[in-house]
Amino acid sequence: MMRTREGGMDLKPMDAEQLRESAHKMVGFIADYYQTIESFSVLGQVRPEYLHQLLPDSAPNHSEPLQDVLNGDVSQLSFHFIGTRIHVLNGQFLDEIADVDTKILPGVTHWQSPNYIAYFPFYGSFAGSLGQMLSAGINIVGFSWVTSPAATELETIVTDSLAKLLKLPRQGGGVMQGTASEFVLTVQLAARDKVLKKVGKSALGKLVVYSSDQTHACIQKASQIAGIHAENCRAPKTDSSTNFDLSPRAVSDAISQDTASGRIPLFLCATVGTTSSTGVDPFASLGKIAKLIFLLVLISTKLFSYISATPEGNGMWFHVDAAYAESAYICPEYRHYIDGVEEADSFDLDPHKWFPTNFDCAVLWVKEPIYLPH
Repeated sequence: MMRTREGGMDLKPMDAEQLRESAHKMVGFIADYYQTIESFSVLGQVRPEYLHQLLPDSAPNHSEPLQDVLNGDVSQLSFHFIGTRIHVLNGQFLDEIADVDTKILPGVTHWQSPNYIAYFPFYGSFAGSLGQMLSAGINIVGFSWVTSPAATELETIVTDSLAKLLKLPRQGGGVMQGTASEFVLTVQLAARDKVLKKVGKSALGKLVVYSSDQTHACIQKASQIAGIHAENCRAPKTDSSTNFDLSPRAVSDAISQDTASGRIPLFLCATVGTTSSTGVDPFASLGKIAKLIFLLVLISTKLFSYISATPEGNGMWFHVDAAYAESAYICPEYRHYIDGVEEADSFDLDPHKWFPTNFDCAVLWVKEPIYLPH
């Protein structure tokens, strides 16, 4: 906490007792928020740039009590929205109270509201909030085992437990990151480097990535970052007649055309629950195409150097993006819907969607983890 004094400024951090007192207030504020969340309009009732009108254009040089930050002392002031500014009816403007109630919550889209039905399920929980409080309080830095042995080993235990719940192959392992988009980039880079190590870096312009027109935009962004040429990204169109699923025949035809032209199929991404249409791609069939039909095409076109670059001669990298719906398949009655996931080289899921886990938390499972460090 900053405290001004004559002749300068004294930086005095919050002590343990102040933390205890403030934490009680913060928890009370959060509990009150959830008890009244249905009273909020789900979509923030503000216009772009509204917050620029309410907050100063430079950082403050002194602190404010937590109560002012959360609620402020506005009991004597009556205010309402007009355009993009909050005006006080007596003519005063709330430009001093950095007030969550009056400035932040009006601009929040309330994803936890029971009235929220857009995009996808995105449910946190009180238990998740407490877990984040504990992690933030200890201030874990877990980028390697030595920086936090407990965090590193707990990550492994949790990901292995999820793999068991989903009845995944015993081989393989997992890691946690923020979002599935990060994982799509991670495994695409792993696939790229694995191949280029054998066929040479000059072949980068020949690598091809396959998905559908319903696949999350992260696949194209990952391809761009990985150096895959835009014209080498295949996204066959889908339609309602097949519930917007990716057609194995379309993928097979695209692979045949590319290999005949001297290109190298690198990466195939199937989706379990697309964001725009909740499509579920037939990944069992797609996985077989990635491993078997692909090899036959390569043999027929004499691209033997690429076959030797693949793990155990098993074709291109097959990834299943299950960020939306994979969490449901821990239920035994739904597990059969992902029969064939064993064909995948990797797949991801987002516990911060259907699991009661606060954002952000994503899990990646990889059949051959040895490729990730490279």
